[in-house]
Amino acid sequence: MPIIVRLDRVMADRKIMLKDLADEVGISNVNLSKLKTGKAVAVRFSTLEAICEALDCQPGDILEYKKEEELVNDS
Repeated sequence: MPIIVRLDRVMADRKIMLKDLADEVGISNVNLSKLKTGKAVAVRFSTLEAICEALDCQPGDILEYKKEEELVNDS
C-alpha cells in the first residue's frame, strides 16, 4: 500500500498511549489501532483533524505517500 501511517512514531514522540489518544479523539481503541498499524481502509477528515489536534501535528506528520516502486526499492 503506498500510504504509510506514521501515527505510532508521532504518538511515541508525544509519549501518549493508544487508549489515551482514543479517549481524547473519541474513537475506539480498535479503530485507532487499525489506523496506527496501517490496516484501516479509510479515515474521516474529522477523525484526522481530532488526532492532529490531540497530537499538535499536521496530517503529513502522520500520513506519507510513497510510489509502489519506492516501496519495492526500500525493501
